[in-house]
Amino acid sequence: MTALVLGVFVAVYAGLALGRLPGLAVDRTGFALLGALVLFAAGAIDGAGIAAAVDMPTLAVLFGLMVLSAQFYVSGFYDLCAHRIADGGASPRRLLALTVIVSGGLSAVLANDVVVFAMTPLLCHGLTARGLDPRPYLIALAGAANAGSAATIIGNPQNILIGQAGGLDFWRFLAVCGPPALAALAVVYATVAVVWRRSLAEPGRLPGREPPPVDRRGIVKAGLATVALLACFALPVPQATGVLVVAGALLVSRRRTTREMLAHVDWPLLLLFAGLFVITDAVAALPAVGEAVAGLQAAGLEPSRLGVMAPLALAASNTIGNVPAVVLILALLPDLGPAALHALALLSTLAGNLLLVGSLANLIVAERAAGVGVRLGFRDHARCGVPMTLASMAVAVGWLLMVT
Repeated sequence: MTALVLGVFVAVYAGLALGRLPGLAVDRTGFALLGALVLFAAGAIDGAGIAAAVDMPTLAVLFGLMVLSAQFYVSGFYDLCAHRIADGGASPRRLLALTVIVSGGLSAVLANDVVVFAMTPLLCHGLTARGLDPRPYLIALAGAANAGSAATIIGNPQNILIGQAGGLDFWRFLAVCGPPALAALAVVYATVAVVWRRSLAEPGRLPGREPPPVDRRGIVKAGLATVALLACFALPVPQATGVLVVAGALLVSRRRTTREMLAHVDWPLLLLFAGLFVITDAVAALPAVGEAVAGLQAAGLEPSRLGVMAPLALAASNTIGNVPAVVLILALLPDLGPAALHALALLSTLAGNLLLVGSLANLIVAERAAGVGVRLGFRDHARCGVPMTLASMAVAVGWLLMVT
């Protein structure tokens, strides 16, 4: 059975690194679900084991944040943000700065994947209408979404998972991860501004589009829900319960059907998490794996050390992706302390900016842009991604050495 579990694990994580198999339409979520189904069918894990492996509080928090983001989306808030960025008459460099500020700020309080999903096509349309090359702005959109999301415990899926696993305090997390995340936003802007300086020198045409229609009451409702959600994390109440209560309140509406709201929930991402929980739990339970981890620690390769965690996060995030990497690390090392968990959240998120495959946010931007005729290639992203990631991670490591 050990060979089967390890075989499934290797196959699934290879699939996560590749994205899909040639000739098949199975994506990352499909790999995770198929791997979990194989383990269940083979008897490597039973129903009770699956129930114990799946971290329902983490999925509940992620689901609640998706419902909150859906409220902003259906109210036209993201449309308005993209319009103000692309059609506000600002210079290209100011547009770049606005893109970084809006993307980073929204991603700190909403799931970054949902932010870039909503804003990418709208930004492409507005920039194309002005005669500007959308690529530097799209790189800034993704880079800022990752950097900004690193600041809070609710900024991205891996932070949510780490926060739930370690019972981390919201405000302590912000105090530790917020400053380097803010510095990373500045790095994103500076890197894109230098690498794409020729494109940003083109003034473009003056905008002429009318502002999009918005549901102001819906935006106010979403804003109040955001305040309530932050209060849930600040007060000594179960976070998952508080987030679900906020999500439930948002689903009660006279204008938006429940089906319309739930259509904007990223169900494949939730299923990806569930499948990875099952697979990594089965692997972590193997005696051979526990012995291997203990051997590495005895040899001085302790992942809680920044000298080990930084390169580990960089390599894992840009092969299998930062979300699967965090799920795996937490399964193999369940006893990491708060300082190590803060470092894991910050470094795995910033590492996702290195390559196009480093984070789901990057892939979402590229796929959504391609859907409206804008091609953001691997090389385009890497030209900015490599320097911005190395610089921001260096800043983060220096900061962590001072505060921990």
